[in-house]
Amino acid sequence: MPYGLYISADGAQAQIQRLDVVANNLANVDTPGFKRDLAIMQARYTEANQQGLSSPGDGTINDLGGGVRLTETKTDFSPGPLKNTGGKSDIAIQGEGYFLVRKGDETLLTRAGNFRTTTGGDLVTQQGYAVLNDAHMPVIVRPDAGRWEVTASGGIQQGGEMQNLALVKPASNGDLVKVGENLFRPLADVQPVAPEQRNVATGFVEQSGVQPTTEMMNMIETSRLVEANVNMMKTQDQMLQGLIARVLKA
Repeated sequence: MPYGLYISADGAQAQIQRLDVVANNLANVDTPGFKRDLAIMQARYTEANQQGLSSPGDGTINDLGGGVRLTETKTDFSPGPLKNTGGKSDIAIQGEGYFLVRKGDETLLTRAGNFRTTTGGDLVTQQGYAVLNDAHMPVIVRPDAGRWEVTASGGIQQGGEMQNLALVKPASNGDLVKVGENLFRPLADVQPVAPEQRNVATGFVEQSGVQPTTEMMNMIETSRLVEANVNMMKTQDQMLQGLIARVLKA
């Protein structure tokens, strides 16, 4: 493949991958507790450099560069704004920390506190996964035990009894991996949030960390870059066809 076509095709592919990331962010603009992803782009060496046939900085044509590539996708863990819902089972973490939920045999983390209660009194996520207390047991609000409320420190008080929601944090957000449904799998042990740092808001939900205006600008920019690379491929293809035609006439 001619070098120009190679760079343009690779650039178009990288921008299409970035477009997928931006589109997923926009699709979750109203998802409580969602953390947006960032597509990390990086200039790449030429194919000759990557194959060891040339060295960067040798002053040859290979110093022109090899276009760009998508190296990785990172999650932006910045907290989203809080929305007042008035819902009794809606809980938002203020500051650091994650709720613990159980999905099958796995214990996972989430910032989405738009919980609900089942007819049996279980506190669950919107998908039906059990919300855990600090003993890693499902939180149960007994329907026959009267009024219940959530304290500012994340405790559920009912009938003179108190059960604390499990609020934990990893050593680093880099230890978390998205597994879908707004859940994260920790790759290392997590620690309970210190008692003095436990702070939740009842009747509030943390909204998505996606900023629609920013993501729309990113989508427009990425779409134009895809188009530019495709147009470059068309131009180079036409030039190549013209060159071949002239050679055949000679």
